[in-house]
Amino acid sequence: MNRAFFEQLSAAARDVIAREIAAGLVGENKALAGFDPVTAADRAAERELRALIERAYPDHGISGEEFPTVRPDARLRWSLDPVDGTRALLCGLPSWAILVGLIEDGHHIAGMIDLPAIDETLIAVDGTTWRNGAPVRTSGCTELAAARFSTTDPFLFSGDEARAVKRVRRSVRLTRFGLDAMAYARIATGGIDLAVENSLHPHDYDALIPVVRGAGGHIGDWSGGSAFDGGRVVAAATRELYEAAVALLA
Repeated sequence: MNRAFFEQLSAAARDVIAREIAAGLVGENKALAGFDPVTAADRAAERELRALIERAYPDHGISGEEFPTVRPDARLRWSLDPVDGTRALLCGLPSWAILVGLIEDGHHIAGMIDLPAIDETLIAVDGTTWRNGAPVRTSGCTELAAARFSTTDPFLFSGDEARAVKRVRRSVRLTRFGLDAMAYARIATGGIDLAVENSLHPHDYDALIPVVRGAGGHIGDWSGGSAFDGGRVVAAATRELYEAAVALLA
């Protein structure tokens, strides 16, 4: 897989989303409880991404947030989140992203975090992550006391999870909230060192895994593995920092 195809996916999805934004976005609630918005931009972008993949790779599987999975048993499968951070998009914030991951026999081999609002595209292929055509690396931070930490929403944690994340937050240098997938882009480019989330779906993290790893970072679950049970994700600039965070989360 080469960067050019991801760039094609980025350009097509950006164009569709821009048209929907210009037409005026309305957030429909797809949750039975609470508010989980979806817009015409989410659906239109996923349709466009699927169409491009179908034309280029008709034997590949495709799964996404908005539409059913096709060819789930294919050796190669694309994972799509056409607008990660729909709440941010509806609020006019720049942290929303187009996420595309490619998985081969269960292994995350390529991915893209595209940030249209700031015209930044991170693409991971062949074990290297590129930002707008230039390779990037994490900060190399190994100690919690020096780490810059992010989680999208502290109110998503409760009970033991909330206490665990509080232990991490009290151990780091600084904390920023509300960045969605942008936090993982910043881990890859060295601006943030550590991110912790829960309740993520595969389409939320499939693209993040190769991007963080391709920049020299480490990403896994709260128990030190890669099962991601309950959507619990920890991404860090280094394996040492990841293990230090996991020790507190456990």
